[in-house]
Amino acid sequence: MSAIKVLFGFHAVTVRIKTDPKSVVEVYFDASRRDQRMRQFVSRTKEADVRLIEADSARLSKLCGSMGHQGVVARAHDVEIAKSLDDLLDRIDKDSDKTPLILVLDGVTDPHNLGACLRVADGAGVQAVIAPKDNAAGINATVAKVASGAAETVPYFMVTNLARTLNELKERNIWVIGTSEDADHTIYQTDLKGPVALVLGAEGLGMRQLTRKTCDELVSIPMSGAVESLNVSVASGVCLYEAMRQRSHSTPSS
Repeated sequence: MSAIKVLFGFHAVTVRIKTDPKSVVEVYFDASRRDQRMRQFVSRTKEADVRLIEADSARLSKLCGSMGHQGVVARAHDVEIAKSLDDLLDRIDKDSDKTPLILVLDGVTDPHNLGACLRVADGAGVQAVIAPKDNAAGINATVAKVASGAAETVPYFMVTNLARTLNELKERNIWVIGTSEDADHTIYQTDLKGPVALVLGAEGLGMRQLTRKTCDELVSIPMSGAVESLNVSVASGVCLYEAMRQRSHSTPSS
């Protein structure tokens, strides 16, 4: 049996109950909340035949290690989305309807940023998010809460050697595009319709030098105001949704 993890917040717990109710061991909820959102949540949880346990706010905070639980905490088995990055890429290769779109995060250590990036990735149809094992945030309860369910739907792979993994993506004909404020052309001037891996570094520090050198191409996000850079989750949204826009415009109408 897989390990037990903690999920908290309405979005994260609701998505798990919706997508895989049998993986949920039990749900703790604040019975003192009698608003419509909680009533609907309790009703849906009962319909999914998931065990419900009443708990006060202090117990909920202790269970998830956060005050931001919204009155809902779940204990659930880990769900394996894909065994490995290679396994996932093999599946994509066999699916002619899917053009690879991958997000690579280099040095993103803040769980709130990672959670927001996963949420954006899910919305943009990203098949995988990749990060190095060192100097990067892993999936925890805070990430799952901020991701609003996307931590359950977007495969997140932490790799030992990021540069080597980028080279492996290239071998699969995936074009590796890094973001850098000093690039000589912008994301809007770049063709994102083919197989693409978009690489973003942590805010301020950017990509590591080896990661930067491994990229096939560097692009910038144009900035018109006083600030020099965007939060990594915002930058991810800009880049991924530009890829989505280009791909939707390139799809022949029926």
